Amino acid sequence: MKLHTALWRGITIKAGTVGLYFLSACAGPAFQILEKPIVFDEERQQLSLEYLEARYNMKQDAPYIQPKMIVLHWTAIPTLERSFAAMNPTLLPGARTEIGSASSLNVSAQFLVDRDGTVYRQLPDTAFARHVIGLNHCAIGVENVGGGKEGMTKAQLKANEDLVRYLKSKYDIEYLIGHYEYQDFEGHPLWKEVDAGYRTKKVDPGEDFMQKIRERVKDLGLKGSPKS
Repeated sequence: MKLHTALWRGITIKAGTVGLYFLSACAGPAFQILEKPIVFDEERQQLSLEYLEARYNMKQDAPYIQPKMIVLHWTAIPTLERSFAAMNPTLLPGARTEIGSASSLNVSAQFLVDRDGTVYRQLPDTAFARHVIGLNHCAIGVENVGGGKEGMTKAQLKANEDLVRYLKSKYDIEYLIGHYEYQDFEGHPLWKEVDAGYRTKKVDPGEDFMQKIRERVKDLGLKGSPKS
């Protein structure tokens, strides 16, 4: 496994290590990020590069992105470890036939938020992750454990707010959207998917959650769906 480093406030963080890092008040109220890296080996990196080229006509030397948006999700899986286990393998499970034809690269996200609000970093912030059709090349993904009928917790709402503030302070983020809004970007300059037939219907992380998070971070001036 190749180790990739990211300089964060004077600390070198290696993918493949487990650590605890505290974010300063410049990112909003202090909170912590735990390092819980998924597999980011040579095979996953190569599949990411192939995805970028085949799906987006983007030929790159390394599987990294220039973040312009944050996409919030829910896992629809009730526990942290099962959610992590679903994203950890490099290859997509055979049961995911609705997206398997596009690539064998497994889905993932840079961040995973547990029900108690604990934030885990699964990949370096700007590593490529497959989590949203058409926009992976510019989107940082935040997966929240659970969702569905039970919704998400107050602790997750607070953690998502803190994480959005942190990412906005670090990168040139323009958009904050829910996964269910991704198709609204068709025809937008950021939209890259070449196959007009490759779409899935999404409802996560719910309109109520997005309304609440947008109210909390409205001072950041982030844009939402271009159709809103």
